[in-house]
Amino acid sequence: MSHMPVDTSRDSESMRLFKSDFLEFFTHITPLAVLVMWVPVVVLLLAYAIVNSPVAGFPWHILLGIGLGLLLWTAAEYNLHRFLFHYEPTNPRLERIFFLFHGVHHAQPQDKTRLVMPPVVSIPLALLFYGLFYLVFATILQAGHWVVPVMVGFMIGYLVYDMIHYATHHFPMRSGYLKYLKRYHMMHHYKDPEARFGVSSPLWDYVFGTVGKKD
Repeated sequence: MSHMPVDTSRDSESMRLFKSDFLEFFTHITPLAVLVMWVPVVVLLLAYAIVNSPVAGFPWHILLGIGLGLLLWTAAEYNLHRFLFHYEPTNPRLERIFFLFHGVHHAQPQDKTRLVMPPVVSIPLALLFYGLFYLVFATILQAGHWVVPVMVGFMIGYLVYDMIHYATHHFPMRSGYLKYLKRYHMMHHYKDPEARFGVSSPLWDYVFGTVGKKD
């Protein structure tokens, strides 16, 4: 499934996933479209958190919430990639579904319009995690003013992840930490797809021992 050989001969054209042009349209998206769609949402949520802050003085909880959201995103990124996108189903129908999720990216890793998360995936995930944060912070911890800042940090983490993922496949990234991330992700694709699940950060690979073998 997601570990199928890379079809480099078809990197210049997108593999068709649906017979329907309507359905096929929703499998393609560019990084610019992701930014246009989600950056205003992040800005509006941040403004809402600031305007409606119940804390007197400087709203430190907003900065802390954003930091926590960023950390939670790295954990979500790792776990979604490792356990959901790389799940190996035995049912043919499920194999098809998981190929649509992530297998197509491993089959054609240089496809420019399938490197960032399409809205049909990102919107349900955003709603799911917002509901989870609301449950934990507002309902369980009785700290509802933390929900939006954490969500803001989480969404910033997602946007950074999507942009870095695109960049690792199409930008040179010849120095520093970005060069390291590019090489790290390319090794996931071309050397060991069962390791190096972090894209924007290798943190959880080190925590859970999935860094993979050294060269």
